[in-house]
Amino acid sequence: MHKAQTEYRIGEYRIMSGLLINLIIQIVSGAIGGNAVAGAAKNIDLGTLGNTLAGAVGGGVGGQILGMLIPLLANSASTPDIGSIIGQVAGGGVAGAVLTAIVGAIKNRTTTA
Repeated sequence: MHKAQTEYRIGEYRIMSGLLINLIIQIVSGAIGGNAVAGAAKNIDLGTLGNTLAGAVGGGVGGQILGMLIPLLANSASTPDIGSIIGQVAGGGVAGAVLTAIVGAIKNRTTTA
């Protein structure tokens, strides 16, 4: 029988990094934002997978850039609260939507030209 590689001692626990939690929130929000903007504007639709990937990349990258520019979002890595989580969701969603719209517009322009 295969035993799990990670064993925990009594009283030991693992805490997920606040930075990793923020990144996950931003990626998921970006994917949702990418699909939402493509659903609203059919001329920039990349397909479900394309919208999700472009949105996830945009959410992750854009959210990290926003975290560097806005101190409230940067501080959420150590003490996440509802306000900073909402900021992460909004930043990731908007960045994902913007990148999906840009990629969709470029794709649409190259296919019609």
